[in-house]
Amino acid sequence: MNLSTMKKILTFIVLITLIFNSSCKQAQNHVQTDEEVKQITDEERMQWWEEARFGMFIHWGIYTKLAGFYNGKSQPNSAEWIMNRGKIPIAEYEKLANDFNPTKFNAKAFVSLAKQAGMKYMVITAKHHDGFSMFDSKASDYNIVDATPFNRDILKELAAECKKQHIKFGFYYSQAQDWHHPGGMGNNWDNTIKRVSSDEYVYEKALPEVKQLLTEYGDIAIFWWDTPREMTKEVVDSLYNITTALQPNIITNDRLGKDYPGDHKTFERHGPRYKPEEKYWELCQPISGSWGYRSDDDNFKSTSTLIRNLIDQSSKGGNYLLNVSPTHEGTLKPEAIERLKAIGAWMNINSESIYGTQASPTTEVPDWGRITMKTVNNKGVLYLHVYDWKDNSALPIRLINEVESCYLLTDPSRTFKTTTDDKGINVMLKGKAQDSVATVVVLKLKEMPNALPQRILGQDENGIVILPAFRAQYENLQGPGAQYDERKDCIGEWESETARVYWKFSINKPKLFNISAEFSGKEDTEITVSLNGISKTIKIPETGDYKKFRKVELGSFDINKPGDYEVSIMPVADKWNAINMRDVVLLPKKSK
Repeated sequence: MNLSTMKKILTFIVLITLIFNSSCKQAQNHVQTDEEVKQITDEERMQWWEEARFGMFIHWGIYTKLAGFYNGKSQPNSAEWIMNRGKIPIAEYEKLANDFNPTKFNAKAFVSLAKQAGMKYMVITAKHHDGFSMFDSKASDYNIVDATPFNRDILKELAAECKKQHIKFGFYYSQAQDWHHPGGMGNNWDNTIKRVSSDEYVYEKALPEVKQLLTEYGDIAIFWWDTPREMTKEVVDSLYNITTALQPNIITNDRLGKDYPGDHKTFERHGPRYKPEEKYWELCQPISGSWGYRSDDDNFKSTSTLIRNLIDQSSKGGNYLLNVSPTHEGTLKPEAIERLKAIGAWMNINSESIYGTQASPTTEVPDWGRITMKTVNNKGVLYLHVYDWKDNSALPIRLINEVESCYLLTDPSRTFKTTTDDKGINVMLKGKAQDSVATVVVLKLKEMPNALPQRILGQDENGIVILPAFRAQYENLQGPGAQYDERKDCIGEWESETARVYWKFSINKPKLFNISAEFSGKEDTEITVSLNGISKTIKIPETGDYKKFRKVELGSFDINKPGDYEVSIMPVADKWNAINMRDVVLLPKKSK
């Protein structure tokens, strides 16, 4: 019997045993009703998540004892990566647990704050890359109950409190990286490790911990995998299968591994400028600069930015998972609490325009604000979130519809006139804004929205095609990948070699085109450019700095007839290094 066959048999035995034991335990305590046994569709399973729109992410661990500093020096990157960035030996890092005692942590207060902010679900790091389990792990003594003086299972406390306060609860779990276990990936600095296989780590630690999290903590709504690596298909299958078998209604993200898309796409730190093609997606973003707690992190986003980020994701049909980072005492910084309460104050009177909404029916992103929508009695109800309110100005909306009524969400007696023309509907603003961050105007239509055609990207009067970075679409993001960075007006943080970036555009004057774009990066890299059935591999030279951009010619491509086309850029996997990229330009080649 070969090793592959043995692995498959072991995987099958482990799964059957875990599921059988779980089923027996559940049967002793509960007899399922017909309603519980009934299978639900993916749409029904995703319904609560799609309606929620807003959740709380929590990064917390023993790294908070260092608070971003090691040997008196600030370490780069987020605080939860300090073991890696500081190259801290396992034996030394373990000692942090001896003093980790967050006695000020209060699950009720924590969940109450999330609820006050208007959040509908919560996801917390059960185990991050450092390998420390923030729950009473039966697979490892390196956990918050056995290794710390705190001696309490915070995940169990949060799970119970979320159930009481009707907040959906879920876990983050680093399935591939584990810098503490000899089979975990990511630790390349501690030479004392006596290496074992990644499979052994999964079967010995990750799989039993995942099973425990899904059987001992009640209904788990979300399992949030992180940083996929090259693992054997058998172990990834094991993790996926046990998750869906033990909690069939669970929702997972797209970071388990290649070919495991999960239930929703994940954007990190920066949301898409335009609505993604995926039906379900989520932006996760820290409330300050760092995911985990750093004592020197005072880079908190303003309340206005946070509220508008929530509105922005909702207007494109996505969710907003806002991260907070407790200290080693178990509390949040005052700045975080202040902002969460301020978001809650806005949501308290405007949540109708967020919960249960759909993406804007128009493809345009208004410069005056954002639009969300609901369907009521087969009629469109639009919520106009006005950022730039000007008395006696008009809000243009690219819809050809008759208007039933238009009024202020918080005061229906305050109505607004509307006009229509061949460019759509105009809502005439009058008076002062009700809210300086976002004033919500309700626009009720007499039927479903009839949007004007999208202004497709195409050629200008000189035959040139400019494909802006903010109009790019993305595919196959496994972990942090390519996404639009509004601050730099470029596709930034392109770290993932599996992230494809593409644009769709129209050609009415066929030609031979020279394609170019501006890039920046600290190392040489290679990409594959594809257009009209032709692919070319291009070397992108380093510029020495991510802020320094240089124009690179991407080759000539022939388009011989009018129509719609797609240009795609994909990393060459074994020759890939992170880059930033600005607009792509298709310039007609002059005839001789």
